This record gives sequence, structure tokens and C-alpha cells, in this order.
Amino acid sequence: MRDDTLIRILKTVMLIGISLILLGIYLHNFNDTIEAMGVKGIIISAVCVAFGMALSLPTKMYLTFIFVRREEAAKRAARRDNQE
Repeated sequence: MRDDTLIRILKTVMLIGISLILLGIYLHNFNDTIEAMGVKGIIISAVCVAFGMALSLPTKMYLTFIFVRREEAAKRAARRDNQE
């Protein structure tokens, strides 16, 4: 799999994770139905936030590693061009 495709997939997973976090916050703070459900409602909103965190954090770290690797490759290429 090419890096561009992998990055696009990881960004999509990260956006889904962030969306789940925001959904969990919305459900917990602003939805009356979830509030009326009591403990089950709290569990539903907490599960949304938990899955959102699980999806968003590892992909951010991996994307950071990919971007650092690209930057190092660009610096090496620039150094090579300056030496010639």
C-alpha cells in the first residue's frame, strides 16, 4: 500500500474518531433522551468517547511518524543537492 493511500485511510479513521468524541460530548451534554435514560445514557455517551479516543490517538501518532520520515527524506535530498 502506498503512503498516500495509507495516510488518506488514517486521516479518515482519525476524523471518524474525532466525530465519535464530539458525538459523545453532544449526547452527554445536550441530548435529553440520553439524560432520561440515566446510567445507560451515560454509558452510551462514554462508549462513543472511548471508541473515538481509541480511533483518533494512534492514527495521530502514526501520521506524525510518517510526516517526520518525509521531512527527513526531503532534508537529505536538499543536502545532497547542495553538495553537488
